[in-house]
Amino acid sequence: MGAGHSHTHDGTSEPTAQAIAARRRANRILAVILIPLTLLTLAAMAMMWPSGDRESITLASPYSAAPGVTFDTGTIQRVVTEPCTQGTPATTDGTAERPSGTECMFAYTEPDVGGSPVKVVINPDVARTGEVNAGDSIRYLNLTTAQGASGAQGAPSYIFVDFIRTLPIALLAVLYAVVVIAVARWRGFRALIGLVGAYFVLVSFMLPGLVEGKPPLLLALVGSTVIMVGVLYFAHGFSARTSTALLGTMFGLAITALLAAWATDAANLVGTGSENAVTLGNMSSNISISGIILCGLIISGLGVLNDVTITQSSAVWELYELAPGTSARKLFTAAMRIGRDHIASTVYTIAFAYAGAALPTLIIVMLYDRPLGEALTSSELSEEVIRTLVGSVGLVLAIPVTTLIAVLVVKATGIRGAQLSDGGPATPALVPAALAAGSLPGGPAVVGVPAQGADQRGQAGPDVAGGQPTRRGRRADRG
Repeated sequence: MGAGHSHTHDGTSEPTAQAIAARRRANRILAVILIPLTLLTLAAMAMMWPSGDRESITLASPYSAAPGVTFDTGTIQRVVTEPCTQGTPATTDGTAERPSGTECMFAYTEPDVGGSPVKVVINPDVARTGEVNAGDSIRYLNLTTAQGASGAQGAPSYIFVDFIRTLPIALLAVLYAVVVIAVARWRGFRALIGLVGAYFVLVSFMLPGLVEGKPPLLLALVGSTVIMVGVLYFAHGFSARTSTALLGTMFGLAITALLAAWATDAANLVGTGSENAVTLGNMSSNISISGIILCGLIISGLGVLNDVTITQSSAVWELYELAPGTSARKLFTAAMRIGRDHIASTVYTIAFAYAGAALPTLIIVMLYDRPLGEALTSSELSEEVIRTLVGSVGLVLAIPVTTLIAVLVVKATGIRGAQLSDGGPATPALVPAALAAGSLPGGPAVVGVPAQGADQRGQAGPDVAGGQPTRRGRRADRG
């Protein structure tokens, strides 16, 4: 790259007109590709924006109460086990009753609105967990003013509904934000803001669109692309590096969408193994369970796909910044070494993330003692298996594509600075002396550093002293 720079008296280099033109040309090509795609995506989003009309949807909310019944909150003072009263509900939904004489768990609870403690009956499925303790905050049904309550002799007046988890979740959220901002600083803060924007697109565009029967494949592609454009540029800034990662992300997203569309149809994923899916299917004829599954297959891989593309793009830039004289082939080979490690670890990440989410289902399937092949292709597990495979294929193919685009862009744009006072390329200070000297296997081949710290003319670089190379000039352009 020495021919592409002119040098100043202080040893730094200035990009020549040719280098500046190459950089502008590469950025212009990225803009020509990404700007129309972004505008087309936004136009499609505007055309598909949900109307918000849900009059045809009927769904009985489990949180609605009969006239006179209220949902109250309070703090448990003590927990006791006493003989059940007649009519005590046996399950959370209150559809079954137990005869008197059996043992029941009751929680004497102080209402948050004040007053004397009330006796709340704990449903047996919750009582069996052993997690009901003094000091817990709970939500319970107050039936004392319900219509007809006075006629139900022995029926409980207060029934447990759920625990209140606001405080621990809020503390975890604050801890998460503090850790992210403390480590990643301003970029971490912007990533959190981008995450809020991503959830806004999901909640206000994608979910209502699925309810109204919008095309699920197009809905997922448009929504996911908008999320990725916003998150990447907002968190990482407008640069050739970010644009390269975005192109790789779009490629991986397209592959994932195509595979998800084929797999949903070929594997007959209709959601019959999920109680929630059956409930949704009975709500409205506009809701397609297979469409929801298809959209979920695409959305589930967004985070990992974004991770591998931005990491791979950054790896190419950092390697090139360390050794600007590296050829495109060697740069691609070195970056793919990093990419292959990332592929291996990311595949494990996806598989175990889905396994953890489906752990209760996995345990039930195991207890059925079914053959492994039959269990993996059953309605209970097939969706998770296909989600893992589809997401993994998309992200694996995105890595070499992102690497290739990044290499082409970084070689076209070049970097500023990083020249020695005698006109030779600098040996980067970040490269260990052993690597620069070629004593590590494959060292110079990976980053293109001349052996023994020599410059391109074969002379020892004047800035290599005491085995530790130094670097002059401005910091290399990060694209």
